[in-house]
Amino acid sequence: MFLAARYAHNGKSAMNIREARAGDEAQLAEMRALLWPSTNLNEQLLEMQRYLAGNIPGTLPWVTFVAEDSQRALIAFIEVDLRSHADGCDPDQPAGYLEGWFVREPFRGQGIGKALVKAAEDWARAHGAREMGSDALIDNDDSLKAHLSLGYEVVDRCINFRKSL
Repeated sequence: MFLAARYAHNGKSAMNIREARAGDEAQLAEMRALLWPSTNLNEQLLEMQRYLAGNIPGTLPWVTFVAEDSQRALIAFIEVDLRSHADGCDPDQPAGYLEGWFVREPFRGQGIGKALVKAAEDWARAHGAREMGSDALIDNDDSLKAHLSLGYEVVDRCINFRKSL
């Protein structure tokens, strides 16, 4: 298990960053449903139950970090894994990848997301990655600003298409 860390945020009480664990499923499912509204809470809860029970699809390392407040309520999460390649990264090296990143609205702008990204980057570095990748929807200006403020650079912009047959 990756080490947890305590961070002061916004000059107030400390928050704790740690790996997600059994018992976090409901709070994680709620935040994931807010981040990915095309899914529902029940789908997210089932996925988190499987994930935290160790039933992780795929073979690459993957971890979820959470931020908890002084009452141990979850206020944010980040999911990171290793990919064999990521757009804009060296194709000959595995890259860490930010799969999902969410901070509850009342806690945004306080450095919590930054602390989570640092934990994700530290984890990826410890697993041999030398680069991080991430993505956002093309119209998600908040995500673009957050990534840029943390030193990420835009490497591509595209629109994906589909058609039912």
